[in-house]
Amino acid sequence: MSSAPDARRLLGVGDDADADAVRAARRRLAKAIHPDVQGGNADAMRALNEAADFVLDQIASASTTVEVRPQPATPPTGRRWRPVSGARLDHDVASFVIESLPVEAFEALLIVTSWIGEVVVDEPPYQLDVLLLDPLRCWCRLDLVPDAGASTVSVTIAALPDEPLPDIDDVRDLWVASLNHLGSGPC
Repeated sequence: MSSAPDARRLLGVGDDADADAVRAARRRLAKAIHPDVQGGNADAMRALNEAADFVLDQIASASTTVEVRPQPATPPTGRRWRPVSGARLDHDVASFVIESLPVEAFEALLIVTSWIGEVVVDEPPYQLDVLLLDPLRCWCRLDLVPDAGASTVSVTIAALPDEPLPDIDDVRDLWVASLNHLGSGPC
């Protein structure tokens, strides 16, 4: 991508857009231009992914990590838990690929979630918020983006109160190992 304004214009987001807005724009646009959709275009999808990655990298380099507090103060089992509005999450970028379309990938992630945590919010098949409980403890958002017959999964994490924030690569590796154990194996 040649410049931030070009990337933001392609995504249809302003200079003040946060990472969630960029990911939402990518999901929205991918639904129309993905090569698996009638009238979709692989070059347009590639440009969209490059623009989103460019803007997300810019946002990550400009942000800082802070602890995110749940509502209520402790995340009880079975209740909704979300990061505090406007808080910044871990700015590192981690992702992996599942060799299936988002609907199937999302189902595999739901199964794995039952082993390592609990679902907080699910917006099938493109977004899953999880409270990881074992062996790592943190809040985790998985954004799924269709990518040429597969699904790219971006990982965002936030600390739980009075808990250290695990390394984002360890969180990604936990998802990958669990999916491989399930047999749906990301590549």
